[in-house]
Amino acid sequence: MSDTAAPRPALEIRDLKIEAKSNDRWNTIVNGVSVTVRPGEVVGLVGESGAGKSTIGLAALGYFRPGARVAGGQVLLDGSNLLDEPEEARRKIRGTKVAYVAQSAQAAFNPVHRLMDQIVMVAVDRGGLTRAEAEKRAVDLFTALQLPEPESFGRRYPHQVSGGQLQRAMIAMAMICNPSLIVFDEPTTALDVTTQVEVLISIRKVIEEFKVAAIYITHDLAVVAQIAHRVVVLRYGEVVEEAAIGDIMDKPQHAYTKTLWAIHELSVSNAEDHGQKGVSLLALNGVAAKYYDFQVLTDISLTVGRGETVALVGESGSGKSTLGRLVVGLKEPAAGSVTYDGKALPAKVGQRSLETLKRIQIIYQSADTALNPRQTVRKIVGRPLALYHGLRGAKREARLIELLKMVELDAGYADRTPGQLSGGQKQRVAIARALAANPELIVCDEITSALDKVVQAEVLRMLMKLKAELGVSYLFITHDIEVVRAIADRVVVMQHGRIVEQGTRDEVFSPPHQPYTETLLASVPAMAPGWLDDVIAGRAA
Repeated sequence: MSDTAAPRPALEIRDLKIEAKSNDRWNTIVNGVSVTVRPGEVVGLVGESGAGKSTIGLAALGYFRPGARVAGGQVLLDGSNLLDEPEEARRKIRGTKVAYVAQSAQAAFNPVHRLMDQIVMVAVDRGGLTRAEAEKRAVDLFTALQLPEPESFGRRYPHQVSGGQLQRAMIAMAMICNPSLIVFDEPTTALDVTTQVEVLISIRKVIEEFKVAAIYITHDLAVVAQIAHRVVVLRYGEVVEEAAIGDIMDKPQHAYTKTLWAIHELSVSNAEDHGQKGVSLLALNGVAAKYYDFQVLTDISLTVGRGETVALVGESGSGKSTLGRLVVGLKEPAAGSVTYDGKALPAKVGQRSLETLKRIQIIYQSADTALNPRQTVRKIVGRPLALYHGLRGAKREARLIELLKMVELDAGYADRTPGQLSGGQKQRVAIARALAANPELIVCDEITSALDKVVQAEVLRMLMKLKAELGVSYLFITHDIEVVRAIADRVVVMQHGRIVEQGTRDEVFSPPHQPYTETLLASVPAMAPGWLDDVIAGRAA
């Protein structure tokens, strides 16, 4: 796209500098960044955690997190500098001239209000539309986004639609006032691969149809290859490289960009047959589970051996997390048996002995919600040391420091709260807390899905190192096929609450595949522009 023939940019960020206050000092977190986005163009912002991607995306809305300030530069939206406007004026353009699509649609919607009420609110309050006009516009967007029953879709509550449908509903909410710019902040990170494809197609469709400018923030390079026209690579708050998508994918110039590209295909040391053959630690036989009258698991039978990593894969709603909750005692089975080390496992966590609780631990997807924001790392990791092992004083402190070193954090992190840690550091603290119990089995529920590839590789490498050193077993729940390829000894594929295939990693990933496994593998984006075009063309054929 040449500058001479191009329309006026919808967004121009010029030499933007942003500082954040920490320990009574102002530190630069965005340093002289310039980004231009034209109507109908998507610019991808990529880089590891802490690179400044989301800070720049929010700056495009004229918004800055508490504790942050602008130290220089301009943010021009349709030619007007947002930084010259008072906060009240900036607030009025958010949702109208510029919109934001967040990572978690579940967190973005109010669960007690119907979707339509939330989607049309800004359009009626600040967009100049009547309620009837806004609802008609919403239905048109539901149709364009291929949401089911568009005329009645808005009458549903957030919990009554799937994750992918809710993410598309958030895109409709962003589009309803026909904004000049949309900021997509990791909109598919938490979605399984099949749902991700649907959302990516929807994003592509609205951008092309409505000629809206977009910033697409992501740590998934394969995704940005399908969506972006240009890519801006960030590190430590600075632009290290910018180029057209085809050029930067084929011939990255900067050493850091080359590192990001190289690490995309995870390579984690996980030699075959870590587990002790024939030594079963956990066994499920014919297990079923329900939520009220809705069947979520049917006839589940699987084993996890000592020192073995078993990966559970499948799309959203396949029952993976429910199975994990059942193993740790947070969900009762409706039928079947669960044994641990040859003995029946009590169904409820409250019925399990302290010794059993110690032996089975869980690490959740979001460390942000799993860690108490008011407690220090010392208290978070120290509590299970006292609860399970009775450690106090100097002995607890010594073991605490040992655990932090085990997850590659130095002793200085003990006095920090979660708000003072990066995403990867928070997940390491969550892992340290699980390890504090000295467990034999850890259920890992999507623990790397929100991490960039660099941090993801570090966390997975650390988990495999701990497995080799401690002999711990993992039931690893994930929708990331690349993670499964990197760490799994065996793979269990689930769909609609049933196991459709299981076997060693090589058996499951080598053709011929079961039809559903084939669908999962075919939905993994390729690190090459044009893959999504081929998917769309294939559906049209």
